[in-house]
Amino acid sequence: MSSTPTPPSGFWRQLWRRWVTGVDEKNGIAGRDQRSANGWIPIRALAPRHKPRILKHLLSLEPHDRYLRFGYPATDAHIERYVSGLNFERDEIFGVFNRRLALVAVAHMGISVDPQYSTCAEFGVSVAPHQRGRGIGARLFSHTMVMARNEGVKMLFIHALSENVVMLKIARHAGARVERDGTESEAFLVLPEATLDTQLTGLMHEQMAELDYQIKNQALLFREWLVTLQEIRQGVRDARSASRKP
Repeated sequence: MSSTPTPPSGFWRQLWRRWVTGVDEKNGIAGRDQRSANGWIPIRALAPRHKPRILKHLLSLEPHDRYLRFGYPATDAHIERYVSGLNFERDEIFGVFNRRLALVAVAHMGISVDPQYSTCAEFGVSVAPHQRGRGIGARLFSHTMVMARNEGVKMLFIHALSENVVMLKIARHAGARVERDGTESEAFLVLPEATLDTQLTGLMHEQMAELDYQIKNQALLFREWLVTLQEIRQGVRDARSASRKP
């Protein structure tokens, strides 16, 4: 049996080709642009094994972006401690992967550790600069709201610098009450109880994001196999050429 990944057929073949080449067969549009046009962004729940990718994403942020995300000029050491301390059992961490399985956005819903506020959670998000303007932050916030309701969270809290107008705009658009105190702002969003619709929506999003991740993973393996094959062929050609020389 061959160990080489075999692309699926039919509709799945088109998805496979999109992740391998980054181009939609029908329209010739880059895969990420086409998905954005269709209004769906794959948001996947992250696990402890994704810590290296989370760290890489956060470390890639420019100093000002780190300042907006954490509320202070976070150094590499600060970020390393933050990632090391992530609690995947208590909190919910979501991410958006590109076709090379690099994280381009990460959202963190931290549940309060105080028993008196066990139904409260804080939201934080970061998006890679080259992925901004596509509504990823807003989608991550909407996704977090659904998951928060399903987890029994009653209030979603956002602590942000007042200059972080994008995050505050997302919060206001969702119906949050924003209170400003000098250079800092706090947004409070009261969430209704979960419904069958939110539970089914959350389940559907998780399954679709998992399928998207698996397709990207298989496509990545396939591309790596192609590169290895090309290197082997080039080595054979070079060896033949060398053997023909007098």
